[in-house]
Amino acid sequence: MEIGIVIDCDRCVMQHTSTCDDCIVKFLCERDPEDAVVVDVDELRTMRRLVAVGLVPGLRHRRSG
Repeated sequence: MEIGIVIDCDRCVMQHTSTCDDCIVKFLCERDPEDAVVVDVDELRTMRRLVAVGLVPGLRHRRSG
């Protein structure tokens, strides 16, 4: 069974780098730095389709250890 993903910038190894400038999370919505973004499975599939056809930048979040 697939589950969604939780995107939390505080747990991303790319936080505070130039990669953040066009991160899909910032692309999709503005948020408070303390808030995680929860993406369910259907939304993740949709995001992957949008990336595949070049409509949005890809997800660059990489969970830190």
